[in-house]
Amino acid sequence: MGTCKTSLPWGEGKTLLTYQLEQWLSAGFTPLVVLGSHNSYKQKDCLPGSLTVINPHANNGKTTSLLTGLQHIPSDFEVLAISAVDQPRKLEIYQILLQAHTNNLALITAPTYKGQMGHPLLFNNKMRSHLQNIREETFGLRQIIKEFFQVIYKVELDNPTVLVDINTPEIYKEQLRNR
Repeated sequence: MGTCKTSLPWGEGKTLLTYQLEQWLSAGFTPLVVLGSHNSYKQKDCLPGSLTVINPHANNGKTTSLLTGLQHIPSDFEVLAISAVDQPRKLEIYQILLQAHTNNLALITAPTYKGQMGHPLLFNNKMRSHLQNIREETFGLRQIIKEFFQVIYKVELDNPTVLVDINTPEIYKEQLRNR
C-alpha cells in the first residue's frame, strides 16, 4: 500500500482502525489490537474499551501477531474473532456471524459469499490450543482452516464485502467508492 493501513481514511473522521474498533465494540466484543513495534504509536488511536498490545516480532510474519494477541485473551473466552484492519465489515455482518456461531455451537464460523469463504473468522474456546500452535512455516490459520474445514459453520451472506482484503491502492479506492 505504501502507507500504514491503520491510518487510511474510512468514512467521516474515521480511519480503518477506528472504524473496525467501533464496529467490534458495537457488536459487544472487546477488541484486542495487536500492533507491530513499527506502528506502536497508533495506540493513541485505539478507542476506549479496546485493548492494545505490541508485537515486537511482527517482522517475522502474521502468525506472531496472532500468537501475541492470544497471550492477552482471557482463558475463558466464549468467542474469539480474528479480523485484520484491512478487512473492514459493517456491524450487521459481525452480528449475523456472532448469532450463527452462538446458535450452532460451532468450533469455527466463517462468512461466505457465493460459496467462497471470507472474513472474519470466529472461534470457539475449544480451538484455543490449536490457535496457540499455529506457525508461520505451516501457514498459520490456513492450516487450521484446512484441518477443520469440514466442521466450519459457513454462513452464506449476500454481501461480497466479506471477501474484501484491502491490499492495493486500487482495491482501497474501489472500496471507498462502494461504501
